[in-house]
Amino acid sequence: MTLSTGEESRIACIQIQALREWMEHRRYSPRTIQVYIQALNTFLSFFPDKSVGDLHTKDLIEFNNRYIIQRGCSVSYQNQVINALRLFFKMNGRTKFAGIDLQRPRREHRLPSVLSKQEVKCLLESLKNLKHRAMLVLIYSCGLRRGELLALKPTDIDSNRGVVFIRQSKGKRDRMVPLSTRVLDLLRDYYRQYRPQHWLFEGQYPGHPYDERSLQLIMKSAVRKAGIQKPATLHWLRHSYATHLLESGTDIRYIQELLGHKSSKTTEIYTHVSTHKIQQIQSPFDSL
Repeated sequence: MTLSTGEESRIACIQIQALREWMEHRRYSPRTIQVYIQALNTFLSFFPDKSVGDLHTKDLIEFNNRYIIQRGCSVSYQNQVINALRLFFKMNGRTKFAGIDLQRPRREHRLPSVLSKQEVKCLLESLKNLKHRAMLVLIYSCGLRRGELLALKPTDIDSNRGVVFIRQSKGKRDRMVPLSTRVLDLLRDYYRQYRPQHWLFEGQYPGHPYDERSLQLIMKSAVRKAGIQKPATLHWLRHSYATHLLESGTDIRYIQELLGHKSSKTTEIYTHVSTHKIQQIQSPFDSL
């Protein structure tokens, strides 16, 4: 029996919804669910005349060449598509995509981008708005991810113990990070002025978290005002936090805990961008 295009589309929608519900049942993060479903929809929409059962490995290669590579999408995005397809087809009884295991792209080995301490200082001092400054200061001083900052509640700031609780972050892990007295004083000034109700940093409407896009624009504006000639993003502040800790002599095992990394190999990448030891190496030119 041959199904119409409309019927095949309806079945695909049902299968995608089933995947969404399964991921929600397994407590995947809302962000991961959104990324996977969007990647899956993009891939299936690229082949409007094919049913899910007719898709083969050659179609994935065609999608990679004609969509991902031509549009300059990242290796990370390509991996997300593969992850989404693996899960989707496994849910539909195909442990391998058309009998051939999906091949991942070759890994890129890129060093994390960091700012110097002076650049971070200039960037933070360029912020005159108290809320904006408090948000970026907290990201840098605690090495937070963007989502971790926006998920904070006032009760996550333990002023007596001098720590910040980050709850159920990436990998469903809780962790604590130290909070300096200078940052605590800044947060107290912020709290007295803004009186957040539910989230530590709320948006235009009380009780609603601050918008991710607005936070990114704050960072972009601060970079411009500080005169930094680098395409610095919010995540650069987290990278800078880790690198500056390493350069000040903090044991890498502690840095791993502070960043919430599952593997020490993830943290070890910062040893490649730290200049502390590199600057102590004498060039052979100096001894000529």
